[in-house]
Amino acid sequence: MRILVVYATTDGQTRKIARFAADHLTDLGHATELLNAADTEGLDLGRFGAAVLAGSLHAGGFQKTLAAFAKDNAAALNAKPTLFLPVSLSAAGNDEEDWKGLRACVDGFLDQTGWQPTRTAHVAGAFRFTEYDFFRAWAMRRIAEAKQQVVDPHSDKEYTDWPALAAALTAWQAACIA
Repeated sequence: MRILVVYATTDGQTRKIARFAADHLTDLGHATELLNAADTEGLDLGRFGAAVLAGSLHAGGFQKTLAAFAKDNAAALNAKPTLFLPVSLSAAGNDEEDWKGLRACVDGFLDQTGWQPTRTAHVAGAFRFTEYDFFRAWAMRRIAEAKQQVVDPHSDKEYTDWPALAAALTAWQAACIA
């Protein structure tokens, strides 16, 4: 099957996750096309039998380009198997309040866009200090401290569980498109 993988990223971790998803689905025997949500104008979704959308959560919202893509294509997306990969640091932890907020943000995004994915698989993101400006690095260090995370402000710290992501992709394709 031909699968579209669309992503929006702020610091690059979601792009890495989307590329992993495309590669993994290709390894499972599917043809994939990986596109940044900003580059989807005029895209014919009819060429694809399924789609994966990935976006990262920052300050309570997902990237505008991903929201616009999902909203503009909600009917076509709702008519085929889809997987949503919301990427966040909250997904790395077990704090119930963080998860409650994460679920509320995802629900708000889906309500706003009208898209109802077949499945959702939360993916832990990363601290990407090498990508941050001074003020963002400062804010992210404060967030890490509040969560008792030890970080080096001169290097990145990845929380993405790659085997769990592979398992989620395999389970989705087996249940929804195989």
